[in-house]
Amino acid sequence: MSTDAQQDSRDGRDGRDGRDGSGNQDFQDWQRWHEERIVAVAAPHGPLSLTGTHWLSDYPDGRIPAVPGQWRTERDEVVLTGAPEDGLTVDGKPLAGEAGLTADRGPIGSSRVARGERRLVLLSREGQWAVREFDPQSPARHDFRTIDATPYDARWSLEGTFRPYDTARTVRVANADGRERGLGLGGEIAFTVDGTEHTLQAAVEPDGSLWAVFADATSGNSSYRFRFLRPGAPDEDGRVKVDFNRALLPPCAFADHFICPFPPPGNTLTAAVAAGERNRIDA
Repeated sequence: MSTDAQQDSRDGRDGRDGRDGSGNQDFQDWQRWHEERIVAVAAPHGPLSLTGTHWLSDYPDGRIPAVPGQWRTERDEVVLTGAPEDGLTVDGKPLAGEAGLTADRGPIGSSRVARGERRLVLLSREGQWAVREFDPQSPARHDFRTIDATPYDARWSLEGTFRPYDTARTVRVANADGRERGLGLGGEIAFTVDGTEHTLQAAVEPDGSLWAVFADATSGNSSYRFRFLRPGAPDEDGRVKVDFNRALLPPCAFADHFICPFPPPGNTLTAAVAAGERNRIDA
């Protein structure tokens, strides 16, 4: 739990002002969410454990200095060649020879390739393959203390409207690793802050929920340079809850090797969103 949330609980606010407090169900739900986020981030194979993202195009011979084995692309898969001395396992069995691999989709801890407690995860972006290494002993995970977050404030739980595009769009945006990639967008979320309407372009996830990458007047100052917002699926009339109390730090706030997309044009709000996760705090 962040120090701010702890202080808020000690203050004994009862939520009667409609903002926060241990007696308010919305606050309690947010506090539970916040604590679960800290646990998930600090998990053995959470984002803090990422120690490298190695693009195979940077290693034509398939030999990645930081990762054992030989990795080569072949049609729509990656072929990994390993010897017993490499200490690699695939599907829990020692690798001695070749194994055909596709992109990992599930939890990091269940990735097919491992070396002891480390996990080697295959990533594919726009036809390019990379090997990611997750190490529970990473310095970032060792140094992590908590996520600094603003305590729940009902003023930042807003009613919004999702306006889907007639056809999905893709815009090119810079990513945290310095490369530019396409970002798919399915519509925009409209909401009002202090009487002014704002919009955020958003992607539509397979389950119908939304995902927006945004910055605001606090970005780079009292909060990280950009954040994620993940509203649930809109109802049949397009209504959706826009809860900035649950604004998320992107994975690249926890490890430099993530390739998070920056906000697309138009997704930098003029309002100061004093809500949600702000920054990572280390010991």
